[in-house]
Amino acid sequence: MKNTISHRVADFLKNFPPFSFLQQKDIEIISEQISIIYKEKDSVVFAENEETHSCFYVVHKGAVALRTSLQNDILDMCDEGDIFGLRPLIANENYKMEAKTHEESILYAIPIAIFKPYALENRAVGNFLIESFASNTLNPYSKSHSGKLYGETTGSEFLDNDKKLLDLQPVKYSKKLITCSSITTVKTIAETMTKKNVGAILVVEDTLPIGIITDKDLRNKIVTGKYPITTTAAAIMTSPVITYPRKMTVTQAQMAMMKSNISHLCLTKDGTTNSKAVGILSKHDVMVELGNNPGVLIKAVKRAKKFKQIKPIRASIMQLLQGYLDQNIPMTLTSKIITELNDVCIKQVIAIALKKMKTPPPVKFAWLALGSQGRSEQLLHTDQDNALVYEDVPEELKIETKNYFLELATHVNKGLFVIGYDYCPAEMMASNPKWCLSLGEWESLVYHWITNPGKNEVLLSFIFFDYSLSYGDSELVNKLSEFIFENVKANPVFYIHLVSGALQSPSPTGFFRQFLLEQDGAHKDFFDIKRRALMPLTDAARVLILSHSVKSISNTPERFEKLAELEPHNRELYLACSYSYKALLKFRTKQGLLHHDSGQYIALEALSKLEKIKLKRTFKTIKELQELITIRFNPSNIL
Repeated sequence: MKNTISHRVADFLKNFPPFSFLQQKDIEIISEQISIIYKEKDSVVFAENEETHSCFYVVHKGAVALRTSLQNDILDMCDEGDIFGLRPLIANENYKMEAKTHEESILYAIPIAIFKPYALENRAVGNFLIESFASNTLNPYSKSHSGKLYGETTGSEFLDNDKKLLDLQPVKYSKKLITCSSITTVKTIAETMTKKNVGAILVVEDTLPIGIITDKDLRNKIVTGKYPITTTAAAIMTSPVITYPRKMTVTQAQMAMMKSNISHLCLTKDGTTNSKAVGILSKHDVMVELGNNPGVLIKAVKRAKKFKQIKPIRASIMQLLQGYLDQNIPMTLTSKIITELNDVCIKQVIAIALKKMKTPPPVKFAWLALGSQGRSEQLLHTDQDNALVYEDVPEELKIETKNYFLELATHVNKGLFVIGYDYCPAEMMASNPKWCLSLGEWESLVYHWITNPGKNEVLLSFIFFDYSLSYGDSELVNKLSEFIFENVKANPVFYIHLVSGALQSPSPTGFFRQFLLEQDGAHKDFFDIKRRALMPLTDAARVLILSHSVKSISNTPERFEKLAELEPHNRELYLACSYSYKALLKFRTKQGLLHHDSGQYIALEALSKLEKIKLKRTFKTIKELQELITIRFNPSNIL
């Protein structure tokens, strides 16, 4: 006769990880040994520092809250299908938190002795339990489980296991440096380079690099007769030297060469000219190890003469992105590579657009990427957010100058549309006269936002403050940045309005950690991962980094990592926020590639229980982060 109760238990468990990774017969064997426990509301399942039980627990009905005495607030809420109390299975020590029923609950108690063999033999089960155990703490950077949550690797695993991604291997460089002093003659340098069969020689002073001389320098400056062969190194060397750290990938090395238009990289201990040179890397060395990779795509983009020639290359970039996600490449590295490739596409579109103009630009200008693109977080094909700033001109030239840049911007926006970027529905594009202004006009507009921070002004400042230079004059951008920070600092009440705006982002979950879905519109019953999960983190990071007057960082994870340095007492929270943001961005990107859209709206029924659990884990930091900025800036003081 069948045990009806155990079969019902098995039918329930098979829908939830880690039991879903097991065979049906194994689940049935385990179910026969399970105890069913009923708990009234506010009943303690186990107490903090209590000796561990001989079992761990699964919530069948109800909800169980986890908290510590140090933080009386609920750290996590376990609902139907969630597991908790894993410490006796993973670590031989007392419980580190209390588990108390948040409502009337029915629990399944799984005996450790019965389940442990399955955890050891089944890799998927073991990995899931480690993830669940590690995520019981706020900081997912647990030393013992670092890199295991959300499928994020440390970076070395895929290099060892996957030979397809050769371009992401650590760069190989020559440690036998050929050097000279600044007073060495060119004749001696040429003889040394010929003897050693090298294409470059490093000029050093007290072991520190102060210049570099390449074959190209000898051709252009000596063979042409510009300098005599008795000239010293100081006269023809390229200085200062562009230096990089020795720990870089092959792809990063090639991108660095292309970015600075150089053929050799000087590698130093800390990546600066203030430390000893340890190696030199040539373009030839890099190309030997490369095949079809980001560097090849960059070259293809730079050769494009028409907008439509860039579109298929953009498709290849998306294929590269998919490959990186499939191979579980760390999100930090993936974002940097894809952002660099997208930036090259934008620069080439602008270069082509400039050739369409009848005359060169009348004054210096800068093309700004705004929003997610400005933060280097736009991995998918989403819409355009950009602006243009140009030098101030006399009154009589204002109309003519503005018309020129509006025409240029129209060409650029059209080109970006051709290669795959949709037009912005709100027309936040440089071809809109409101987003194509002189430096003085931008300063006046930003000053108005800061000193009259209504709802619309705060929204616009959110988008605009996350900008980066895509093309043009960096000095214009620097002047605008200085103006913004000076005026924000002089108007502290502006922070309060920014905080108030940041706190308007809707919560990702409601009671018992249930996902809050869209209630109406085209995306009814979908989960908005952008507005409910990514934006609260983005907005809070912006507010906090502005309060520290940090000008050079716009990327959200990097902002949190910088904040962790600036506020050591909040380090754990900020690192958790950085990690959660990267995990959410990775999830959205995967969803977008899967459904060929922006990945913003997610159909929850299409997700597995495991995917939902992983998503929920990233939400843990949002509440505490929003509480931090609420207390710090007290937005309730707005009159």
